[in-house]
Amino acid sequence: MEKRDLHLLEMRPTIPSATVRENMSSEEKFQNQTLRPIIKLQNDLWVEVFKNYIQKHKNVFYEMDIKKRLAYIENSLQKDIKFRNSLKGMVIGQFTHGEYQAYIKNSSALNKRMMHLVKERIQNNIQLLDPMHLV
Repeated sequence: MEKRDLHLLEMRPTIPSATVRENMSSEEKFQNQTLRPIIKLQNDLWVEVFKNYIQKHKNVFYEMDIKKRLAYIENSLQKDIKFRNSLKGMVIGQFTHGEYQAYIKNSSALNKRMMHLVKERIQNNIQLLDPMHLV
């Protein structure tokens, strides 16, 4: 295994609840073995990236109630293709060579899982997006 691949794998957090079983689909295995650890590792980065997104979009996010903020997060990931592709690139850039080879075989389904996990991660950290946390 390449040195880069080893370093990438060593950095990833272990997620005990992200189990892999024999009867799982290949997409679910990839999600639990690769996507979840990468997305968790980059948690602080997701918050900063979304704060920047809010700022670039005139801070309208801060004028919304919590329900609208959650919808805003979801809509930004679904409808802003440039932003979505940027986020996907941040995840894909953390793949090992082998993971990338597995990813390209079914990128469409894996992209859906990836964006769902990123959306959940940002929404679960919504309190960190509050203007009082802008440092």
